[in-house]
Amino acid sequence: MISIRAEIFSCLEPFVADEYIERLVWRTPGGGSRGGPEAFDPKRLLEEFVNHIQELQIMDERIQRKVEKLEQQCQKEAKEFAKKVQELQKSNQVAFQHFQELDEHISYVATKVCHLGDQLEGVNTPRQRAVEAQKLMKYFNEFLDGELKSDVFTNSEKIKEAADIIQKLHLIAQELPFDRFSEVKSKIASKYHDLECQLIQEFTSAQRRGEISRMREVAAVLLHFKGYSHCVDVYIKQCQEGAYLRNDIFEDAAILCQRVNKQVGDIFSNPETVLAKLIQNVFEIKLQSFVKDQLEECRKSDAEQYLKNLYDLYTRTTNLSSKLMEFNLGTDKQTFLSKLIKSIFISYLENYIEVETGYLKSRSAMILQRYYDSKNHQKRSIGTGGIQDLKERIRQRTNLPLGPSIDTHGETFLSQEVVVNLLQETKQAFERCHRLSDPSDLPRNAFRIFTILVEFLCIEHIDYALETGLAGIPSSDSRNANLYFLDVVQQANTIFHLFDKQFNDHLMPLISSSPKLSECLQKKKEIIEQMEMKLDTGIDRTLNCMIGQMKHILAAEQKKTDFKPEDENNVLIQYTNACVKVCAYVRKQVEKIKNSMDGKNVDTVLMELGVRFHRLIYEHLQQYSYSCMGGMLAICDVAEYRKCAKDFKIPLVLQLFDTLHALCNLLVVAPDNLKQVCSGEQLANLDKNILHSFVQLRADYRSARLARHFS
Repeated sequence: MISIRAEIFSCLEPFVADEYIERLVWRTPGGGSRGGPEAFDPKRLLEEFVNHIQELQIMDERIQRKVEKLEQQCQKEAKEFAKKVQELQKSNQVAFQHFQELDEHISYVATKVCHLGDQLEGVNTPRQRAVEAQKLMKYFNEFLDGELKSDVFTNSEKIKEAADIIQKLHLIAQELPFDRFSEVKSKIASKYHDLECQLIQEFTSAQRRGEISRMREVAAVLLHFKGYSHCVDVYIKQCQEGAYLRNDIFEDAAILCQRVNKQVGDIFSNPETVLAKLIQNVFEIKLQSFVKDQLEECRKSDAEQYLKNLYDLYTRTTNLSSKLMEFNLGTDKQTFLSKLIKSIFISYLENYIEVETGYLKSRSAMILQRYYDSKNHQKRSIGTGGIQDLKERIRQRTNLPLGPSIDTHGETFLSQEVVVNLLQETKQAFERCHRLSDPSDLPRNAFRIFTILVEFLCIEHIDYALETGLAGIPSSDSRNANLYFLDVVQQANTIFHLFDKQFNDHLMPLISSSPKLSECLQKKKEIIEQMEMKLDTGIDRTLNCMIGQMKHILAAEQKKTDFKPEDENNVLIQYTNACVKVCAYVRKQVEKIKNSMDGKNVDTVLMELGVRFHRLIYEHLQQYSYSCMGGMLAICDVAEYRKCAKDFKIPLVLQLFDTLHALCNLLVVAPDNLKQVCSGEQLANLDKNILHSFVQLRADYRSARLARHFS
């Protein structure tokens, strides 16, 4: 029974109480459900549970005894292990002490050995020197006898050993007195020179064969000879043979230096010095000669080509210098390369800005002259000085045309093509200035270029066009006048934007951190203010001409009978012919103003035109007497004028015509309603004299009834 229970208990891993009870019940007879093959017997099941609990208790006691036994055994083994660890620690301490003693003994022996080595070296070094001196004396005697018998001098394969010996003999010979040893000194010098030439020849042959290891050996031997620099020169010369086969000498030079940079470290003990000497040779001989050929040819004959070539060559040289910065050329390679560039271009950069400004002036003058010639126009001289300034002030204050009006035949004398050409030339000048000017001279040079741009673009072209345009504006009483000044305004605005863009994009970066910035900004401000003043004057006079043109239309088309028809019952028109023509003219001018200007300038000019247009119509209506039907026709005219005023899209102008329309109602309202109309929203704030002046225009004003109602 117990084994069965133990079997049930042990097969549950992990142990689950519910499952354990289920298995126990399933194995117990009478533990099934009531409907099973055996009837459910609760007493038997209870008895089984009680017995099973007793068995589990016995099993628990047995396991507990086993656990206690294992704990005792574990404690015993732990004590034994601790004792063994203590014994091992003692053994380790003893071994460590022995190791320290051994280390001290080894150090003592090593010290003795080093001391013995020093003593041996102290004995051996003088011996070696003595042997070396004996050999040198032997070789020196051969030079004294005049016959070189040693194998080292006669065997060509021992040139390296011979070079070492002759180099030492050469140093010794220099210390000997000349009068007693002149002959032997000359023989040693001659042999020294012969060996040096043989070594250089051997180096040259090895370089042609591409034998890097042999070149390295010979270069190491020659390092102590005076001719070592000649060896480097030979290497540099042969490196450049066949290196310049392309049309681009700068690309050839870069490829040459990259190839030598990979090779020179395997040959020479000082590769950075050799590479620097190669680069110096390339710059001072090849590049300098090439630059001179390219620039001297056009220096005096073609300034444009000279400047283009100078900019291109300088840019390509600096780009080559940037590539060479990757190589090891010593401590200060930036200064080294800068000096090489300066040595090539110094004679051209000293007077660069003079050539640049001279060319820019002549080129700009030619562009302008070519344009005026294409228009068959002979430029008028615009006076300067006191008289011209006085005229300008009088014109600004009185708005009177001083001098005869000039018929420009619709020509503005402004050309975007000319402007683009001038700006393009100046842009290229700024780019060259940035590249070719010394940093300390850059702001000053850029300012000189800017003043030339101002002179030819702003003064000679734009200002001249404004002056010509002002002179071409007819007087305000001219009939059928053609108003071209707005076209001048439109083109001038476009040119101003282009001028301002170049100022910000190309000039500002060159002067942003210098005192010239404020000077340029002030000059730009003065130029713009001067031109805006002339534009304002021209626009004002143009508006006067527009109003004068409207006056002519009204004077020619408006008849007194329009507002006081003979037959009050037979009026078929909605508004007068004068109104139709004036509105058509105004709409045309409004459209022209919108096309000619931008931003707030449009609103400002349209508001001024609208106010003057309103004043003209107001004063025009004051000239007539109105019957009842004539008053209705006047209201229709003003309504049409008001519709025209809406095109202005200016609230003030529309308000003025709304008020004028309300005033015209006084011409037709019944006498009994006059006071009510006058106190209305649109007329309540007007001066009573204005209201009275409109009421007086009524044909029935003198009737006692009307006068009584209005008084």
